[in-house]
Amino acid sequence: MGFLDIKNATKSYGAVKVLHETDISIEEGEFLVLVGPSGCGKSTLLNMIAGLENITTGDIAIKGRSMNGVRPADRNIAMVFQSYALYPNMNVGQNIVFGLEMHGVPKPERDKAMKEVAELLQIEHLLDRKPGQLSGGQRQRVAMGRALVRDPDVFLFDEPLSNLDAKLRVDMRTEIKKLHQKLKTTIVYVTHDQIEALTLSTRIAVMYGGHVQQLGTPKEIYDNPANMFVAGFMGSPSMNLFPATIAVENGRAVARTKLVGGAEATLPFAEGRGFERHEGRDIVLGLRPEAITDRDGADRNSQSVHVVEAHVEVTEPAGSDTFVVTQMGGKEVTGRFRADVDVQAGQSFPFAINMDKAVVFDPETEARIS
Repeated sequence: MGFLDIKNATKSYGAVKVLHETDISIEEGEFLVLVGPSGCGKSTLLNMIAGLENITTGDIAIKGRSMNGVRPADRNIAMVFQSYALYPNMNVGQNIVFGLEMHGVPKPERDKAMKEVAELLQIEHLLDRKPGQLSGGQRQRVAMGRALVRDPDVFLFDEPLSNLDAKLRVDMRTEIKKLHQKLKTTIVYVTHDQIEALTLSTRIAVMYGGHVQQLGTPKEIYDNPANMFVAGFMGSPSMNLFPATIAVENGRAVARTKLVGGAEATLPFAEGRGFERHEGRDIVLGLRPEAITDRDGADRNSQSVHVVEAHVEVTEPAGSDTFVVTQMGGKEVTGRFRADVDVQAGQSFPFAINMDKAVVFDPETEARIS
């Protein structure tokens, strides 16, 4: 049993089921991120944990106590919203302690808690200002302070950074991670941003169509996606997915795929993967951009780097890297090259492909093939 247990939870609106049977057990101190596109069910699940949405079937328990039928105010959770939801007529200090005041906490205790949280979030100098006088990042810190001051069992974050500009999002992401590392709090965090999911979480639940597609650590999700949706959704740029066929050459499984102009590339799998039993099977081959690079940038520890001469369609300088686009199996494939590689669109160039990192999917079910 976990600290927060979601057991067979569903949500329906009439005949429409928006969240299918969901089972997630969250340990104390974990940082779980619910990630997925709009309409996947992640915010619905968060609202069910908060008590803002009723559960249709199943159960949600915190510290072994079922929350079914328990009012939001009685769940000892704190929620940080996308919109900050600050009271414009109150100053920052009043906003932070308002919840404590409503629960009858004496003023000396409120003042002490406010001081501690303000120091933690480095907003002591803002306590007398009104929300309208603050930047977006400062408002988000105040909203976090209002949650922290209550010392809840579980923190719930609903896309808290989506209203911030790109640089501030990165800065606040770092602050939230530092805060979690310092306080060891239990957090459930909703986002559609897969970079936020990968950088913040201890575990990720990737959601789509009301189902949890995969639950695992950031490394598990990134390196071994359960299906093609997870592979394509997580990572930036996303995993390259292109058709190939498994063959066996000299007792070793290889993936064969077409290049521009009709030439065929043969890519041997790493030994011990066991794909020989799938000889003749059509597959979708998955490779992250960093597994497709220039010859000198390839992983020197890998025993399965194979060089393929391929036509360069586009180059995209990106500062620390250059993204190089070719075609394999009739699909665009992006490689991550070193920034100083002299590669030009229109030329034939050696692409070093690390088949240690290859992931194989069934083109019909879209599930990963072991």
